[in-house]
Amino acid sequence: MSTGAAVLLVLAGRRRVALALDHLVEIVDPGTPIAVPARLPALRGLTCIRGKLVPLVHLGALLDGRACPEAVGDVGVVIAVGNRRICLEVEAVEEVLREPALPVPPGVEPLPWALGVTRGPDGLIPVLDLPALGGRLADGGS
Repeated sequence: MSTGAAVLLVLAGRRRVALALDHLVEIVDPGTPIAVPARLPALRGLTCIRGKLVPLVHLGALLDGRACPEAVGDVGVVIAVGNRRICLEVEAVEEVLREPALPVPPGVEPLPWALGVTRGPDGLIPVLDLPALGGRLADGGS
């Protein structure tokens, strides 16, 4: 499993997930997105981050396989996957944990795109495989 020892806990939809800090660029207000045609229902559109347009994806909707909620949130986590940046819209940024990711224990239903779990304040939290998510987004969600 290739993730650093530190992760950022975020609230994505109704679930808490962890994002490896080695992919984190910054936390921003995503602003008002520009709507674009998309096959992926979780793609809200494009947003301008530091003068560049990047995809704005509602992380909770992506993980649940549904469309974005109507209201745009005010918290975005910009990640770098390869040479590409993506802004993940989340409900809240909670805290940084300095715990290494562990394999998903037997009998625990893994979340899609989880590469492992970390111990959080209320139990195990999935650590998302951000390169896999980025690859899915690059493929248009197919």
